Amino acid sequence: MAGPLTGVRIVDMTTVLMGPYATQILGDMGADVIKVEPPSGDGTRELGPMRNPGMGPLFMHVNRSKRSIVLDLKKPSGHAALLRIAKTADVLIYNVRPQAMERLKLSYAELATVNPRLIYVGTFGFGQSGPYAARPAYDDLIQGAVSLPTLAQLAGADRPRYVPCTIADRTVGLNAVAAVAAALFHRERTGEGQSIEIPMFETMAQFVIGDHMAGLTFDPPLGPSGYPRLLAKERRPYATKDGYVCALIYNDKQWKSFFDLIDHADILETDPRFADLGSRTRHIDELYQLVGEIFATRTTAEWLQALDVADIPVMPLHTVESLLEDPHMKAIDFFETVEHPSEGRIRSMAVPGTWSRSQPTVARHAPRLGEHTREILREAGFGEGEINKLIAEKVTLAP
Repeated sequence: MAGPLTGVRIVDMTTVLMGPYATQILGDMGADVIKVEPPSGDGTRELGPMRNPGMGPLFMHVNRSKRSIVLDLKKPSGHAALLRIAKTADVLIYNVRPQAMERLKLSYAELATVNPRLIYVGTFGFGQSGPYAARPAYDDLIQGAVSLPTLAQLAGADRPRYVPCTIADRTVGLNAVAAVAAALFHRERTGEGQSIEIPMFETMAQFVIGDHMAGLTFDPPLGPSGYPRLLAKERRPYATKDGYVCALIYNDKQWKSFFDLIDHADILETDPRFADLGSRTRHIDELYQLVGEIFATRTTAEWLQALDVADIPVMPLHTVESLLEDPHMKAIDFFETVEHPSEGRIRSMAVPGTWSRSQPTVARHAPRLGEHTREILREAGFGEGEINKLIAEKVTLAP
């Protein structure tokens, strides 16, 4: 089956994580993603242990299903080559500041002249109508700006801490995927290309503050900010006799089942703190502390079995290593060992989700730097002499 975006061509001028994560998803969905890299390559190529230079694990996990071409866009012939490629594209996506695209003479106005049907998508730090417009942005900076480290401390961390994954980059990347798909649909109906800007700060502010606006939603405020259950200091994996489990006892039915399980069936009626969702939320730290003391009386295996039988949501607390051995992941072949043409056997992850008609799938291995340079330039109408000249002038390279 062909993926849902088969036939769509995307010029990918993104680096590091936010943009590459988005374009990898689009590539898995069938789009022909042309990754345009400078002669030095995407910086993430050099991160982590690797068998060959430029093929680090972080790079490979956000750059499969793409082709790589090298172009020095600061040289006139490199700029001209990019315009020839963009002329045949449906989407161009970048994640530098718009001012940098203007300096490269690759603004929307300039690209739309070449290809008026082009969907031109920028993912960068801040909306361009505010005072932060020209600031650089990275995941850590945006996490701090939308209060995630502060919330972590309110929830019990000893100091403000960043979430230990690139949550801003990947969340905004997912928003970029949705924007590209919606813009392609709009163009199908109208024939119109357009420019789209997806700022990290505003996107993540909506993502985080939707949980924590609380009483500040109202004018005047009806109470403080913060969702008490998420900020409860006792909201954490429960320690057992020999490890941890992750359980979420939430609604009335689940709490009744839990207290039945531990022979305290009457507690919801006799203790007003725990009688309903509202009172439990107000006393959430006390409740979670009580539950934590109860969990410490049995082993992890005992709790996993008992809670599963009682239909109470529960999962084991994994490490990265144990997640690779999870029985569900093994049953669905989520982690697959594949043969990479240059890197040998590597572990790859499946495309999440199941489609009945147009299943996305991994289309290509993560490319070596400039692996598809000649191929892409030929498709753009370059002859072998022109390509060899670009290589000789160090505008491009082809391994």
